[in-house]
Amino acid sequence: MNNPESGGTFADVARYKLEQAVDDLETAEIVLTAGKYKAANNRAYYSCFHAINAVLAMEPIAFKKHKDVLGYFNKNYVNTEVFPKDIGRKITRLEIIRHKSDYDTFYIASKEDAVEQINVAKEVVTLVKSYLCNQGIDLRDGSI
Repeated sequence: MNNPESGGTFADVARYKLEQAVDDLETAEIVLTAGKYKAANNRAYYSCFHAINAVLAMEPIAFKKHKDVLGYFNKNYVNTEVFPKDIGRKITRLEIIRHKSDYDTFYIASKEDAVEQINVAKEVVTLVKSYLCNQGIDLRDGSI
């Protein structure tokens, strides 16, 4: 199926979103090493968010609000056990920590929280890669 706006396929969009997820995950690890825990939380969240959008690109469906993306994913992929139930809870915590890191002036991000958030993002990216491969998407080009 082609995306008439870009001339590419929905699989191309999914690969691009997954590349964004991997890039954000790498950035999260870099800023974690630099001791920038709020930034690490932010990039871990966006890694997860872009990975989820890679899944949704295959429908294709898109939302303007993050809460709609996460709600749709939980309803249609977590609650139906396409993805493990516990991943929904982990993603919810990731969103809460990212929101605190970005908007709560007095939130003190810890290294432990940042490591946990990065580990959740890694888990989500791994699950999404597996899901996309099972959908017949070729991810072997080396960039992801």
